[in-house]
Amino acid sequence: MNDTGHRHSCSSPEHDVSRRRVLGALAGGAAGATATGLGQLLEPAIASEIKKQQKQVLFIWLDGGMSQLETWDPKPGTEFGGPFRSIPTRLPGVRFGELVPATAAIADKLTLIRSMSTKDENHSSGVPRIQRGDPKNRGVVYPFLGSAITKLIGAPDNGLPPYMHIKPGRGGFMWKDAGFLGPRYGALGLGDGKPPIHIRRPESLSAKRAAVRDRLRIQANSNFKARRLDRFISAYDYSYEMARQLTKRQDLFDPSTLPAGDAERYGTHPLGRHLLQARRLLEAGVQFVKVTSYHWDTHGDNFNMHRVMVPQVDQPFAALITDLADRGLLDHTLVVLMSEFGRTPKINSRLGRDHWPEAWSVMMAGLGLKPGLVTGKTTANGAFCDGAEHDIGSLFHTIFHCLGIDSKSTEYLNNGQPLPIAHDDMDVIREVLA
Repeated sequence: MNDTGHRHSCSSPEHDVSRRRVLGALAGGAAGATATGLGQLLEPAIASEIKKQQKQVLFIWLDGGMSQLETWDPKPGTEFGGPFRSIPTRLPGVRFGELVPATAAIADKLTLIRSMSTKDENHSSGVPRIQRGDPKNRGVVYPFLGSAITKLIGAPDNGLPPYMHIKPGRGGFMWKDAGFLGPRYGALGLGDGKPPIHIRRPESLSAKRAAVRDRLRIQANSNFKARRLDRFISAYDYSYEMARQLTKRQDLFDPSTLPAGDAERYGTHPLGRHLLQARRLLEAGVQFVKVTSYHWDTHGDNFNMHRVMVPQVDQPFAALITDLADRGLLDHTLVVLMSEFGRTPKINSRLGRDHWPEAWSVMMAGLGLKPGLVTGKTTANGAFCDGAEHDIGSLFHTIFHCLGIDSKSTEYLNNGQPLPIAHDDMDVIREVLA
């Protein structure tokens, strides 16, 4: 099983701030900062301007590895091409796989990188390394992307959890995402897109009694942490406050408030429902929304599996991008659709494709990107990158740049240790920038 607790079919577990100003920043600030030794990462004027612009991220994670050959980089008629055709897109000369017609129709709104090369072919190590940007090993556990952005920019002043994760299965507060930043920067997981449990106050509990209970809880926590490190206590207080704030926004989880036809446009399958829920959270002002889909590890029966699963991405993804654009949200929202790697060009004896980090694709859209762009290419049979290739560290630099964060000069400070926020040997993928 992977670190999310979902079994892959391979069934194997291996399968503009200067350095001086950052180092001189005072530790403290948000809950958890004292415990980690982290100070103000961005100059207040810069951070304030970024927050004012309400920049947001939607991170769609297809866990297990979707095949680029059946989607964004088809090679029909070649030795490894498989049975599916390619189809034209809105971009002259650019073709996608026939399983993604809705996305092909909005290709002029998208930015596609076909030359990712990340080297790690195991789920157990590849999933966390990709989602942390694969920085150099400095003896600390780096935060996942959502936690990093929450820390670097600062949470919006809207009372909503800044980092929310919509996923199949159970929800809850996912503190491990935060790494060395401390549990305060974890994700609030929404199991199956549903709100946290106990979001509604029982009818038997009056508002007055609930307020008294809350005051007692705060006092008890204050007494408890007076003689202890408060890292986890602060995280608990934070998660409790976020859940309390969500009680005021129960409309976000009420399907009756959706416009007629939205559910049909997105699809009633899990990923369709979850991407529709993600749109609602973005519209409400959640800073970073992550949506996870499992079961993409197609070592056997790859083509039938993709015939069923890819349309469940194509339909809601195209609807989502169209809605974000129509509502003006795509101008300040960065959308990233990816896996931990792609699938092998070679088709195995079980009519499957195995893990292939050497040459695969990442689909993006929105904030800071050049729309209608396809960059990078692979060899004629899809086996390797043909020309420049990009590791995940470069993608993280690019994401930070789109959000207005100078990833070369901004650093974390962990107990006096300066740490780069992205791989220091890599840089922004310039050709995708607007």
